[in-house]
Amino acid sequence: MRDKAHLDWPFFELAHRDLAERLNQWAASNLSDIDTESDVDAACRELVERLGAAGWLRYAVPGAYGGALERLDSRALCLIRETLAWHAGLADFAFAMQGLGSGAIGLHGGEELKRRYLPRVAAGEWIAAFALSEPEAGSDVAAIATSATLDGDRYALNGTKTWISNGGIARFYTVVARTGEAPGAKGLSAFVVDADAPGLEIAERIDVTAPHPLATLRFRDCRVPKHNLLGERGAGFKVAMETLDIFRASVAAAALGFARRALDEALGHARGRKLFGQALGDFQLTQAAIADMATTIDASALLTYRAAWLRDVKGARTTREAAMAKLAATEGAQQVIDRAVQMFGGLGVRSGQIAERLYREIRPLRIYEGASEVQKLIIAREVLRK
Repeated sequence: MRDKAHLDWPFFELAHRDLAERLNQWAASNLSDIDTESDVDAACRELVERLGAAGWLRYAVPGAYGGALERLDSRALCLIRETLAWHAGLADFAFAMQGLGSGAIGLHGGEELKRRYLPRVAAGEWIAAFALSEPEAGSDVAAIATSATLDGDRYALNGTKTWISNGGIARFYTVVARTGEAPGAKGLSAFVVDADAPGLEIAERIDVTAPHPLATLRFRDCRVPKHNLLGERGAGFKVAMETLDIFRASVAAAALGFARRALDEALGHARGRKLFGQALGDFQLTQAAIADMATTIDASALLTYRAAWLRDVKGARTTREAAMAKLAATEGAQQVIDRAVQMFGGLGVRSGQIAERLYREIRPLRIYEGASEVQKLIIAREVLRK
């Protein structure tokens, strides 16, 4: 039984509460029959189609291009990701990547690009991807080496991107490459690259702990139309960071969804498991663990929805607040899920069990879109700057 008490917090409006309730009911009826383990590519494609057909992907693009709202609403994004993560981690992934992969187009794309890509993203017809990381440039975006050289009316891209989510199944990629206006981060630009562009190949598919489509991309003189540039030349770092800033708080929300599911499963087990003549939940050690889990979840939720509310209502720059939310929620969810696994004992590490799946799913969230260590640097720099 999902705890929905946080929906009464003053961060939310009636429309947000209605959204969360409608999505929860839909997810309960439409996600349980998808096999997310044996063929992850097929499962992800099916999830994107279902999310698009039901209208949920409309929250990932602006209203003028098929979106549900005039502009992206951080609280809605967070509630959707939290709810989907509670039900199925791959469904949360599918939703998030549609937003992250197309976000830069909505922010900085020309009118032609917006009209070509965004309605199809919202409908679940085209799968999006965000190609930033490289073998030697993960957290250090300024170290990107993939080059983009203007040649007539096209750019020629050369280099390698890796750890690219939706790699291998995406219809298009938002790619950040070096155009060389200045050293480091100031010499980067962002482009939309179709998956069938000549010179783009899938060099490797990558298997990870929590299965999802992931690949290494290789660009060999890959030709991209000049009008596929997002924003201005040399603005690639800004484009990437603005896109990540919108969705960083939603990573915290996904972690919340995992943590809430772990607590719900642990509570059911604690009430029903008999041990030494009493329920597991009657032991003080169990109660102490549950108290810690519940407190960690509420603290993370307050940070998460504070960041989302500040962005939506105050129009504030939320670099610090979103970093705090991601740090606290992902690290906290790892602790909550680990305690749930411990509470289940042997069942907690048995393949196919919910606690075991959550244990695999939470670990990457402490790394992607800025590892916890990077979030600490961001927070400290923001505090010192002020």
